[in-house]
Amino acid sequence: MSDATELREAMMALARQLRRHRPDNGLTMGQLEVLGDVSRAGVTTPAEVAARLQVRVQSLTDSLNELEARGLVSRRPDDADRRRQLIELTAHGLELLLRDRAERDAWLSEAMREHLSELEFNLLMLTAPVLRKLADADRGAQS
Repeated sequence: MSDATELREAMMALARQLRRHRPDNGLTMGQLEVLGDVSRAGVTTPAEVAARLQVRVQSLTDSLNELEARGLVSRRPDDADRRRQLIELTAHGLELLLRDRAERDAWLSEAMREHLSELEFNLLMLTAPVLRKLADADRGAQS
């Protein structure tokens, strides 16, 4: 098994565990992805969300409608260009995301304490910025 395969499989296994420890909030993974993206971006447009998530704007319509209907995002016209819509997270949307993240963080923190030695924990924490660098590697090429 190559180093890349071993790392990818380990990260995917951890990602599956994190998904299992998500609270049931009635949202699909796609809706949660959109909500998280809007949270990270702040005020944004559907086109910008679509570009970051690498989907078509039309693919976001149902998710955005559902998120707005549930009061998790709000939409308003752009004052500079009334044809464009601006999307932003509502207080309720932020609260839902914080609960979602807190539950997964709690599981991960407990798993790290229970299953890792101090050395393993410290090594893992050193890898976090390196993994973030890899995760962000394509962003410069897309801009």
